[in-house]
Amino acid sequence: MSRKSKELAQLIRERAGKAPVRLGLVLGSGLGHLAEAGNGTAIAYEELEGFPHAGVSGHNPKLVIAELEGVRLAIFGGRAHYYESGRADAMRLPLEVLHELGAESVLLTNAAGSLRADFPPGRLMLLEDHINFAGINPLIGEPSERRFVPMTEAYDPQIRKALRTAAHDEGMVLREGVYAWFSGPSFETPAEIRAIRELGADAVGMSTVPEVILARFLGLRVGAISVITNMAAGMSDEPISHEQTKAMAPIGAEKLEKILRRYLRGL
Repeated sequence: MSRKSKELAQLIRERAGKAPVRLGLVLGSGLGHLAEAGNGTAIAYEELEGFPHAGVSGHNPKLVIAELEGVRLAIFGGRAHYYESGRADAMRLPLEVLHELGAESVLLTNAAGSLRADFPPGRLMLLEDHINFAGINPLIGEPSERRFVPMTEAYDPQIRKALRTAAHDEGMVLREGVYAWFSGPSFETPAEIRAIRELGADAVGMSTVPEVILARFLGLRVGAISVITNMAAGMSDEPISHEQTKAMAPIGAEKLEKILRRYLRGL
């Protein structure tokens, strides 16, 4: 861990208490309001030197240390995207701080476009794997041999099973799929969507994959859920926009919160 991550973790403990955090929750576009789900200590990213600006509307750039369903969490109300700065490792410091606070796992959420007719907007998709279509890696330049991170089971099987069970107990079916990462910020072309469908992707988005790689590098177990906010380019006649993403995200967010709460009660 970097010296900066240790310093920030100490600052957070002074503000929010010394009890270790059980897991982290990173919220995607339109899901930032879930940071208000637990009563806890909120610290703006701007107070945490080196944390990302998180300058995308629909995010809530603050860290909340809270207890939800009896589990102590570190909730990240927003993330930095590669397209904001050209840095694939923009979320490295927050994830290092999460590890320093004692977490052993992280749940990542995102808003995504669907490549399947049976994954319409408003549905949730549990990530079973991903395709790094952007071809960019947040560990480029990492000097240690730890940079050679195995990704065979990037999405922890036990976490996936527990999330499926939580969804079932809430009367929902949480289907799994493969997420493809494009760098953004422009949306994909219909030809790109046709190509990525042929490669086996079920949903597409502009985040999450760098964080998964970084989390595995740090030894954190990973689970991830996409909120489907739109059909991808060429999949419907409806225009694609970030406003559409923000408008549709709350529909899936309501389901997501129920699953997360049930999952936490089972820990």
